[in-house]
Amino acid sequence: MNTSPDTTTPAPQAPDWSLAPAGWDWSAQDADGRWYWYRTEPVPGIGGGVWRSNSRNQQYAAGGPPNPDWFESLRRRPEAAPTPGKPPRPAADIPT
Repeated sequence: MNTSPDTTTPAPQAPDWSLAPAGWDWSAQDADGRWYWYRTEPVPGIGGGVWRSNSRNQQYAAGGPPNPDWFESLRRRPEAAPTPGKPPRPAADIPT
């Protein structure tokens, strides 16, 4: 019988994409647990613990428990991902 404590950390629960505004195709969680929607792909903040994008391109999405693995939380909206064999849309075709 295994009596050792469970040391696995569950994956962060991302907000449901049906709640994301149209055209906001990225989500990520900061180390403090807050999730944000992003209109443009965010980048890790210089000091760590947060994702950054122009303030007009980020919007609060949901709260969650602190996430020490915040750096692995970046997600792209599934239907926004390019189809294999099909080139991605040019930036000029993406609505803002």
